[in-house]
Amino acid sequence: MARNLDKKCKQCRRIGEKLFLKGERCFTPKCAMIKRNYPPGFHGQKGYPKKTEYGLQLQEKQKAKKKYGLLEKQFHNYYKDAVILKGDSGYNLLLLLESRIDNVVYRLGLSKSRAKARQFVLHGFILVNNKKVNIPSFLVKVGDEISIKESKLSQPHFIDLQKTISKQTIPSWLTFLDNIKFKAKVISKPAIEEVIQDIDASLIIEYYSR
Repeated sequence: MARNLDKKCKQCRRIGEKLFLKGERCFTPKCAMIKRNYPPGFHGQKGYPKKTEYGLQLQEKQKAKKKYGLLEKQFHNYYKDAVILKGDSGYNLLLLLESRIDNVVYRLGLSKSRAKARQFVLHGFILVNNKKVNIPSFLVKVGDEISIKESKLSQPHFIDLQKTISKQTIPSWLTFLDNIKFKAKVISKPAIEEVIQDIDASLIIEYYSR
């Protein structure tokens, strides 16, 4: 399965902002964006060049791709699906990205990063409506229940997580039904203010609409 093998910290430095690709490390002084807040490479310390309109559109597209861990072809397919759906194409795009099962696992706080959530899905840890789902791009819908395979609950990661899961803040469109077995449910579609976050989806739509 194709994936981006670039070093995660370099991906953040190329974009010029934190993408939170390394979980807890991104919140510590060890974060590369704190230690080396300039682009990677020989001329990186000259700083970030001024962006043109096209450059801003490209950067926003690259930022979204890297945050959700997608390659170009797959991301472009989400764009094509988004413009077909009714309503605002930018919101539709982010809604599709947020509905991916690997992102939902991350949003629930069951993993510290989307990369780790993707591993959980690929290794068969995740159930949707009590059926194993091992495809990270699987899209959840309202009413779906997400849980951890019972045989995996004895792993140290989940034992430790049981102590803190009730204190975590999760999006309003998700809710926990059982904090011990980590059973959760999708209770609504994300509101537009919850999905826009720090991504300007309109710039991405403009980029692909050229």
